[in-house]
Amino acid sequence: MATSKKPNTVEVVTALAEPIVAEMGLQLWDVRFEKEGASWYLRLFIDKEGGVTIDDCENLSRRFDKILDEEDPISQSYYFEVSSPGIGRDLVRPWHFQKYLGQDVEVKLIRPMQQEDGKSLREFVGTLTKCDEQSVTVNFEGNEISFPKKDAAYIRLYEEIDWKNAKI
Repeated sequence: MATSKKPNTVEVVTALAEPIVAEMGLQLWDVRFEKEGASWYLRLFIDKEGGVTIDDCENLSRRFDKILDEEDPISQSYYFEVSSPGIGRDLVRPWHFQKYLGQDVEVKLIRPMQQEDGKSLREFVGTLTKCDEQSVTVNFEGNEISFPKKDAAYIRLYEEIDWKNAKI
């Protein structure tokens, strides 16, 4: 007899959020339900062409907060946040990797990887060249480095910021 897996909190919230986010002309980048210290946080990351504004975040927050109250998909107390994934956005879903093939990414591995020259590599910036469900390949200093996604602490879009000429 097959047992059906009960959807987790992120899957339930994603299913509730996707139609509303799309209706508002936004894209759901990621949903996270994570514990920090003693508190739980439900975080929705949204994006759109041209970038997300504070008004986009506020409007979705107000609208989706009502749905969370009605549906009540989370039993414990939590803080609800809506934000942009930012410039150095984490790449986690398969379509994130496909969208940014050929772009520079910052990688931090959980454990250092031995390179052919004997050097140890744990954090690096390179060009995302290939990806599939299980692995990622990055061109780092002319060498193709492949590793399982599960071995990465994070893989995020890399954007070098010129702080000397930044307008603050």
